[in-house]
Amino acid sequence: MSRSTPLFLWLILGFVAVVILANTLFIVDQREEAVVLRFGEPVRVIHAPGQPGAGLNVKQPFVENVIQFDRRNLALEADQEEIIDADQQRLVVDAFLRYRISDPLQYYRTLRNEQIAQDRLERLVNSSLRQVLGSTTQSDIISARRDQLMQQSKLDVARRAKESRLGIEIIDLRIKRADLPEANRANVYRRMQSQRQQLAAQFRAQGEQQKREIIATADKQVAITLADAQQIGETTRGQGDAQRTRIFADAFGKDPSFAKFYRRMQAYEAGLGQGDTTMILSPEDTDILREMHQGPGAAAGAAKR
Repeated sequence: MSRSTPLFLWLILGFVAVVILANTLFIVDQREEAVVLRFGEPVRVIHAPGQPGAGLNVKQPFVENVIQFDRRNLALEADQEEIIDADQQRLVVDAFLRYRISDPLQYYRTLRNEQIAQDRLERLVNSSLRQVLGSTTQSDIISARRDQLMQQSKLDVARRAKESRLGIEIIDLRIKRADLPEANRANVYRRMQSQRQQLAAQFRAQGEQQKREIIATADKQVAITLADAQQIGETTRGQGDAQRTRIFADAFGKDPSFAKFYRRMQAYEAGLGQGDTTMILSPEDTDILREMHQGPGAAAGAAKR
């Protein structure tokens, strides 16, 4: 019994030493910062700006305990919030927030843990969105002034967080989606469809009017062009007829036999030109055939012989 007693004591002492070391040493990760509590009251911070760094640290065993917080940027996905804009139109808004813990001691004193912090921040975000977006119109929220409104809301949330001494720095605030409530969406879509149909009918009416104007202008231009062409054609034709008459007069004066032959040919053309006339010639009318084969003066030459 006496031999085993020292071994047993050594085992007890070893176990006590391990327990004391386990409650004395702790490790702080590079991505975290720690608050050391003494009887539930925060006494110091590890790995915060201006404080001792991460790694192996020491605390008083059984008297102090450690709470660790993430020192990276954190995200908050706020629940959908229904707001009423300046035109009394309802919108369902989804927003997200980026923040980080800037003062771990103040963060612990005010909020204690991340769940309480997110609940508090979500209320701030929703309140700010109702205030900022409720003072503007739907078109500004959806497109025109969206970035400006988000910056305004971000500054408002940051101011409220600072006044509430949350120990949090607001990095960014954005709207993921701004849409109509399900109950109003169908009515709005029908109204938009009706407006587009009215606009399309107006465009079609304007197009039809322009079409009639273009056709009328084209028809007028065609009539003017045809009238001018007809006038030019008549003038040219008259000039040609006059020139032809002068040429025939000169030719008839120089060669009477040609004139007689030409008139006779015109008579033949008028009588035989349709193709349905039959001419019966007697032997005495052989001059006609002779002139048709030999030209003007053939009949006169035959008579002289």
